[in-house]
Amino acid sequence: MTQAPPTPEAARRRHDREIVALAVPAFGALVAEPLFVMADSAIVGHLGTAQLAGLGVASALLTTAVSVFVFLAYATTAAVARRVGAGDLQAAIRQGMDGIWLALLLGAAVIAAVLPAAPALVELFGASHTAAPYATTYLRISSLGIPAMLIVLASTGVLRGLQDTKTPLYVAVGGFVANAALNAGLVYGAGLGIAGSAWGTVIAQFGMAAVYLFVVVRGARKHGASLRPDAAGIRSCAQAGAPLLVRTLSLRAILMIATAVAARLGDADMAAHQIILSLWSLLAFALDAIAIAGQAIIGRYLGANDAQGAREACRRMIQWGIASGFVLGLVVLAARPIFLPLFTSDSAVQSTALPALVLVAVSQPISGVVFVLDGVLMGAGDGPYLAWAMLLTLAVFTPVALLVPTLGGGLTALWGAMTLMMAVRMLTLWLRSRSGRWIVTGATR
Repeated sequence: MTQAPPTPEAARRRHDREIVALAVPAFGALVAEPLFVMADSAIVGHLGTAQLAGLGVASALLTTAVSVFVFLAYATTAAVARRVGAGDLQAAIRQGMDGIWLALLLGAAVIAAVLPAAPALVELFGASHTAAPYATTYLRISSLGIPAMLIVLASTGVLRGLQDTKTPLYVAVGGFVANAALNAGLVYGAGLGIAGSAWGTVIAQFGMAAVYLFVVVRGARKHGASLRPDAAGIRSCAQAGAPLLVRTLSLRAILMIATAVAARLGDADMAAHQIILSLWSLLAFALDAIAIAGQAIIGRYLGANDAQGAREACRRMIQWGIASGFVLGLVVLAARPIFLPLFTSDSAVQSTALPALVLVAVSQPISGVVFVLDGVLMGAGDGPYLAWAMLLTLAVFTPVALLVPTLGGGLTALWGAMTLMMAVRMLTLWLRSRSGRWIVTGATR
């Protein structure tokens, strides 16, 4: 007897269970990541202002260097999920190993570039003469952990593709605890100062990488996947990641332009911009968790040749994105009397930040759609379109943002340009999702 197809309500419930099961642990892991920097800041801050300023410069450089390679997680998630959907776990893990080998090669290249260039990079970022020696020390030592950080990115992509977001959560929490304990012990117990903080972070990162490698290698042995580097596979991973690298660099350029414009508006505007940007980034973590679920789920459906399932999952995730955006926006509006005083007691900064804060709150449903569709298209392996769409967004945003100091409007106008940027992203992603051209089924795209 042929089984009746599931009702629309049953299909929605199934998609909801999948989204929640993947998104909630992913959100926990995403939130744990910035806690590394917070723990370092809290410990180093008691050493002195110069040390804390040096840590700030070095952390900004390291975060930029690592975030550029986030495609190691995104591209690996999509490729592994496709093979999981196709029922070939051996090929899925083999694909993941190629991503890990690529991460190791890129990490070695970054170390080779950063170690000799550390003093020049610190100077380029404008560190004061008192903070520069501390920044250079921290940057040189912490750069040794970059291969581990990139291995963590690639391994996280492997596990997400295998529909496992719980293990990355456990590793992230364990890494945060180890990092905090090591930093405290090495900075104060061993008396190593800011160098101790850097070494503690490096050790914690290699510990996280070791746990990930243990899990992936165990899966490879279980399913008979080779652990040896494969030149063709590594090349394929690099080619799949290249468009996502363009996308990421374009997004980083947008954020840097916004900060540069805010700095030209004056100290109060710059301070307010930093507060709003920190909130915007925090909200992005919540919405990015749904995007991560989208990468894994869409890749699996397409790998299983289930185009209809991919469409339904995409539709449901858009609904989740809009609803999550509305809820987050309402929370921000309700919390605005409490939120701004947490960061500053300066009434000028508060009054400057308030209209921009309202703009961020109102635009959260747009952000919800953007993050979800970004994840859907990544899961489909539609990197080239994402790259072109982000380049177009950068081209629209740049002249509008640069005109803000000339035309007036201050920080509110700048965040109006940021809202326009998100609206352009939503339009380009929505048009692509409506076209159906992202739907390419099979174990590989």
